[in-house]
Amino acid sequence: MIFIFRILLKIDALYHTFLNRASLEVAKYRGMKVGKNFNMPDKVYFGTEPYLIEIGDNVNIAGDVRFVNHGGTTTLLRRLPGYEDARILGRIKIGNNCTIGLNCVIMQDVQIGNNCILGANSVLSQSMPDNTVFIGNPAQFL
Repeated sequence: MIFIFRILLKIDALYHTFLNRASLEVAKYRGMKVGKNFNMPDKVYFGTEPYLIEIGDNVNIAGDVRFVNHGGTTTLLRRLPGYEDARILGRIKIGNNCTIGLNCVIMQDVQIGNNCILGANSVLSQSMPDNTVFIGNPAQFL
């Protein structure tokens, strides 16, 4: 019985690894730029506009990180006269040698410098200079 359970766990792990790799490849096909030695061991949501994301070399991104490259407020704005074609989009750029913690949200128009750490469960709505650590909701300099 334990043998069957171990086989099922292995199949489940392989399935999730395949889905994560496929998600990354689809985002790259849709225009996302990814540097060397990118590590994404678990599911990451790259948003509906992955072509607005650029990830540098030697970047580690933990699971359940979400890239938000557009604002959902456009639905409301488009109902107002004169704003029918409103669009709120923004680029996200992550520098080299960065680590993004578990369950983070990275908002549009944000740049993360080189050698940065974004702590787990943080919501980043401002850019991070090089060599900094940010944590919290909203993410603040530590």
